[in-house]
Amino acid sequence: MAAAMASQGERAVLEEEFKWLLQEEVHAVLRQLQDILKEASHRFALPTSGSGGAVKQENFVLSTSGADQVKGVMTLQGDALCQADVNLKMPRNNQLLHFAFREDKQWKLQQIQDARNHVNQAIYLLMNRDVNYQFKTGLEVLKLMDAVMLQLSRARNRLTTPATLTLPEIASSGLTKMFTPTLPPDILVNFYINLNKLCLTVYQLHVLQPSTTKNFKPAGGSVLHNPGAMFEFGSQRYEVSHVHKVECVVPWLNDALVFFTVSLQLCQQLKDKISVFSSYWNYRPY
Repeated sequence: MAAAMASQGERAVLEEEFKWLLQEEVHAVLRQLQDILKEASHRFALPTSGSGGAVKQENFVLSTSGADQVKGVMTLQGDALCQADVNLKMPRNNQLLHFAFREDKQWKLQQIQDARNHVNQAIYLLMNRDVNYQFKTGLEVLKLMDAVMLQLSRARNRLTTPATLTLPEIASSGLTKMFTPTLPPDILVNFYINLNKLCLTVYQLHVLQPSTTKNFKPAGGSVLHNPGAMFEFGSQRYEVSHVHKVECVVPWLNDALVFFTVSLQLCQQLKDKISVFSSYWNYRPY
């Protein structure tokens, strides 16, 4: 009899603790998540509806620890590269080529745009209820955390996992038409975000003659193609002869990645607390 009463008492304590968790702690965590993710969203420096003023421009010098075959200065404005100035030293004859964006052109960085959209969707999920709303079950909280974590994981992955492109896709992208003077047919360029870095890859090509004894094998998709990669574009076959990659750290991208990590940890911690109640005396607060 005493054991049964103790069990009932323990269960009552658990129920009170769980009620406090749903009514108090969950809302405190949600407010904390909203604050962190709003800071993350602001780091992307994109205009929001109703906000005035132009987005600030930031200049970045692209460099590499290797030979200085490529040098570049990029101007980033929110999710757009609005200016690019690239110098390329040709290894065959040390000829210096210079390319810059046309004044009427800018290049949208889809990775940044997508990451911010996912962050804003996570914020929407956290705020999409009345201020006095009360959660009734743990399952309800778990579903919300899963939905928020999905958006945050997608935001992080957009920055940490650049798109894999084939060389023909790079050759046919609008980026090749951004420059003045026009890029020669034996030069390809690609911009992308990798973690907290803005990267520029320059591919130098040579034409494969019909009489070549090389076995032509088109390269598949990749973030970074290596020398020797082959592809066909138009009526011509090419081989990559040299690859140059330069990059720079974008501090606010690093901030955003930290905010994503902290937010995902908070979501997981709340999920763990909810799940703890299911492990005691077959107590199911769902």
